[in-house]
Amino acid sequence: MTQSTSSSTDKSATGAASPAVSQGAPSALQTSEGNTTIADSVVQKVAGIAARQVSGVYELGGGAARAFGALRERIPGASQSAGQGVAVEVGEKQAAVDLDIVTEYGAPIAEVARSVRRNVINTVEGMTGLQVTEVNIAVNDIHLPGDDQGPQEPPRVQ
Repeated sequence: MTQSTSSSTDKSATGAASPAVSQGAPSALQTSEGNTTIADSVVQKVAGIAARQVSGVYELGGGAARAFGALRERIPGASQSAGQGVAVEVGEKQAAVDLDIVTEYGAPIAEVARSVRRNVINTVEGMTGLQVTEVNIAVNDIHLPGDDQGPQEPPRVQ
């Protein structure tokens, strides 16, 4: 007889493995007094802010999302989206997060990813009560020190 060593499964009465979460594990979101649901957009914003707090992260989002964000910044009164570069799946008790990030040149990418993952998990779990099952990180670009300056052409007319 083999016994599962995974902490995420329990043996049911029939002997089949089933997720421990579906066995009625205690949750701050589901009580005898009622249920609390958290929207995907809430988790998306929390994860985005948590990722941006990590040193070595320059920006979130792929090339198109960053270009759209740069355009949005030029509009008076508009602000950068906290959920840019963040995709989430939220269930009743769990959440999964996918991040697209741009790192600073010189920052050790593996260490930045590890720090981002740890901060996102701690922040999302602490603020929402959801268990974060995974945080997938795609590093799409590296920000170079001169990238912000752009081409400096002299004005054509005075």
